[in-house]
This record gives sequence, structure tokens and C-alpha cells, in this order.
Amino acid sequence: YDLYVKNKDFRISDGVITFTDTNGKLLALKPDVTLSIIKNSKDIPGFVQKFYYDENVYRVSDKTHTFKEIMQVGLECIGDIDRYCISEVVSLAAGSLVSINENAVLDVSHLGILSSLFDYASIPEESRDTVMKLVGEKNMHEISKLCEELSVEKEKTELIKSVVTTYGRPSCVLPKLHELLDGVVEAKWLAELEEIVGSVDGTATGIINIDFSVISDITYYNGIVFKGFISGIPQMKKMQRKSGAVGFAVYLDLLDRLLSDANCFDVDTVILYDKDASADLIRNTAKKYGKEGSVTVQRALPEKFRYKKLVRICEGEVAVDENNA
Repeated sequence: YDLYVKNKDFRISDGVITFTDTNGKLLALKPDVTLSIIKNSKDIPGFVQKFYYDENVYRVSDKTHTFKEIMQVGLECIGDIDRYCISEVVSLAAGSLVSINENAVLDVSHLGILSSLFDYASIPEESRDTVMKLVGEKNMHEISKLCEELSVEKEKTELIKSVVTTYGRPSCVLPKLHELLDGVVEAKWLAELEEIVGSVDGTATGIINIDFSVISDITYYNGIVFKGFISGIPQMKKMQRKSGAVGFAVYLDLLDRLLSDANCFDVDTVILYDKDASADLIRNTAKKYGKEGSVTVQRALPEKFRYKKLVRICEGEVAVDENNA
């Protein structure tokens, strides 16, 4: 329970279901999976830890204002993150949406761009949460009003509003952002946004939009943020059922023991790349070996990691380590 209390600003839902253990310790049903992953993992210099999960969380419903059990499937990438890692996650998010329903949208924003823009406009730190909330609402009137109260120059206020209202496909939005922001915000943020949205290929390319109203808590996030939408999901149809039902349950903790010995590999292929490897080469190599089975892309090989094949990308060349194949 202490974990969720200390990080209450990070949580999506304020409510937590608590109970007292037999030893008197106050516990809580998970309202969030990410915090649990962070708590139970350790930093490994030079290595990226990649987790996926299928968990139930317990949150207060926005509609009923009562606790609801929610099934979650997701992933976390933690460690020495670079642009490839970010592009990999965004691509997986886009691909996941398309696999559910091609009529989907993935809106992408960059908090580094917004923070740099606020620096340029000399918006004080204590007012930035308020500005971010208004940006999320695309409330132009209140943004103008607040900037006037903060004595922000009118030209800079209009620039903020122009960026916030810029929305659409990357091919249309990116040229406009360069026109508005070159020399205003840090160039690395624009370059990162351009590379990340450009990394998504295939069918998923058509669902990407740039939208700066996608925001999050800048205390915890300072780069790429995104949010996905699927047609028909916001309001599900109520199902009327008259038929009988039959089912069964499998105790997964016991099944885990059975499978742990049978599955002696953590992954089929490990791809190691050096600092000079291009994101395109890494991505294409991962796609190639992904057709053969599971793949993890890393810059360093963790100890005791079990794999079938090791592929190295070094000085622009791809080679299979036959000694480990």
C-alpha cells in the first residue's frame, strides 16, 4: 500500500482497495502494473529490461464511481532507453491497435517540445501543470487568459496556441512544426518526434496522428507520449444473454511450474547492436528474425540469458554468431 501512496500522482485512479494481512501489514490490490514492475526490477547499466504483462488491476470506474476489475495486457521497457527502444514500443502499440481493429488511431505527442516551448515563453514552473491541463483540453480561451496573467508576450502566446491546434498525419504536420519551431525549441526533440513517427510502417502507418493535446504528468514523463483509440470501444453495446454457460479455470501458478522446465529459452533470437547502428538497420533486422520466432533487441547481453540465436550488428554489418546459434 505504501508504494501507491508515495506515488499517488503517477496513478491513473485515486482509489485503492486496501486490506490487512494476517501479520497486520496493510496491503492493496494493484491499481497499476507499472509501479509494481519498477519496484520489482533493478537498474542494470547499459542494458534495457523489457517486460510484458497480462494482469488484472482495480480502479474506480469513471462512469459508476465504484471499483472495477480491469484486465490489462501491456509492456514496459526500462533501462538505457534510446530512440530505437521508443520506436519499437510505438510500433508495437500501433500494430496492436491495428490487429484489433484497422479503424484505429494512435495520437502521438512530445512533452520535450512542449517544455521547450514553455521555456521559450518564460512560463514559470509553478504554472506549467495548469498550462498542460489547458493544452490537454485544447482550451484556447483559457490559455490566452492565463498567458496574459503571466505577462507572456502575445506573439509567444499565439505560437503556443498554433502548436496545440496543429493536428494530423505526420507528413502534413511535421513541415508545419519545423516552420513554427525551428530555432525556438531544442532541435533534438523535433528530430526525435520525426524519427519515431516515421519508424512505424506497414498498415499501422495510416493510424498515426501528431496531437499535442495528448499530455501526461511532466513530473514523470519528458519525451514521447501517445494514446490509442479504437472505433466502438468508448461505449460498448450492452449484451443481453439468455443462453446457459459452461467453463473451467486453470491454476496458472501450477501451470508455470510445468512450463518452466519445458521452455529452456528466454527468447529465440537476441540482436545486439553497437552505438553507431542505424535505427532502420536494427528495425529491419528485428523484423527479419521476428518471422522466425521471438526477438529481443539489446545493446548488451544480460547474464544467464537463454537464447537460440545471437545476431550482431556492428559497423553497419549484420552477422550471426555461429558459436551461439
